[in-house]
Amino acid sequence: MRELNELIGVDDPAWPALRKEFAGASVPVEVLSGDADRGRACLLQLQVSAASFLGALVLHSGGLLLDHGWLRVYGGGCRDLPGLAAVNHFPAGFDPAWRPLDGLVIGHDALGGVFALNGHDPAAAGRPGAPGQVVYFAPDSLGWEPLEIGYATWVTWLLSGGLDQFYDGLRWPGWQTESAGLGPGQGIAVYPFLWSEEARADLAATTRHPVSLRELLGISADSCRQLGLRDPGFLGAV
Repeated sequence: MRELNELIGVDDPAWPALRKEFAGASVPVEVLSGDADRGRACLLQLQVSAASFLGALVLHSGGLLLDHGWLRVYGGGCRDLPGLAAVNHFPAGFDPAWRPLDGLVIGHDALGGVFALNGHDPAAAGRPGAPGQVVYFAPDSLGWEPLEIGYATWVTWLLSGGLDQFYDGLRWPGWQTESAGLGPGQGIAVYPFLWSEEARADLAATTRHPVSLRELLGISADSCRQLGLRDPGFLGAV
């Protein structure tokens, strides 16, 4: 176990590099101010240093809102966004034996999609990809998809415009306005559901309205059960 001063007092902190990434981002990005105590507690439980993008984001920010609020990337937490600790049910006090149940949920999008970091045994959790890689639970396929990249590459990809291609076919005319109007704990419910033939044929013709992210994640889990698909496991506490 590394002490907090070891995790923070690194020779090559990643925060300056992250700030350059934010300044040069090709998508709108809002860096939320975080609570210093919560950030340090989260860093200690994660046991990652401030030399990593994950550690720097947790320590120095409450999280990120990207692309008109379409994607929330969790950091240390703040009034407007829960932190990694809350989303992943960290213990109330530091516990060196604690590990995330299925992996670490690191972001949610407006459709109820989930980005997560694989744990040490992804196959046992029913997830593709290697340990430490980013995977995505897609609400249009109701399954986990491997991105085959680590956290730092994922953040760089998000900021460099990767979302446009990633969500091709899952955005409709005027999505920016609908996304920007969401509250911090809300997503967009689409009906017929994204995985239906009707939605795939004409997404713009669907009915959409804001709902809580918790409700969206519940709909996905229920749909998996009703369709006889594999349980997606933990999708984050929001």
